[in-house]
Amino acid sequence: MSQSVETSQPENRSRPLLADKVYDLMHARINNGDYNVNEKLPAENELSAQFGVSRPVLRVALERLREQGLIYSRQGAGNFVRIKKGNALGFAKVETIADIQRCYEFRLTIEVEAAGLAALRRNDAVLKDLKAALSMLSEATGSQLHREDADFAFHVAVAGGANNSYYVETLKALREHIHVGMKMHGESLMSDGAAALEDVLAEHHAIYDAIYTQDAPRAREVMFNHISHSRERLFGGSMLDLKL
Repeated sequence: MSQSVETSQPENRSRPLLADKVYDLMHARINNGDYNVNEKLPAENELSAQFGVSRPVLRVALERLREQGLIYSRQGAGNFVRIKKGNALGFAKVETIADIQRCYEFRLTIEVEAAGLAALRRNDAVLKDLKAALSMLSEATGSQLHREDADFAFHVAVAGGANNSYYVETLKALREHIHVGMKMHGESLMSDGAAALEDVLAEHHAIYDAIYTQDAPRAREVMFNHISHSRERLFGGSMLDLKL
């Protein structure tokens, strides 16, 4: 009897860890808009294959998403992304380099304050979301890659820490605009080599540390520096004159 208990313990310990990882990845995909509102998620066997886990592990992660109101189930039909009400924001598509510069300018006004508020208001769930995004960024950096989805998930988690839905919904409404800048920035980083990717990862860690220690002035400072550095790396000394 004791041998049976001992042999089952490693599986019991690993299952929550695997479920947590799947939950974090699914949470990021939904928050990033990879699945549209009211869209049916892939079948459980397909998701299990994507994440390399068993269906029981996957179901633990899906149950957490249901409990948080991010997905819902229809009997016999599968799992669907829940409709998120109240997002009335809409922005025209990015068409010019000037639009990307304007997006960075706007982010410097809203994300800096969101970081300061997150430092004052964050809880364990927010810190967990930030750490999950940092983990994905770290893995990508180790492979000399830049993951825009993980980058955006980190910034959404910071906004979520402010406990003010206006910050989160504004970022989500700007997702495509921010993604354009992040993608171009990521391509620039990878062409500059591993050191540049490491620098950006360090900037994300500095934001996390300031929020973790509840140092609001520091959180605002490092978020401002991070977005400013991203803009500078992308534009260099070629900032456009946005005067009318």
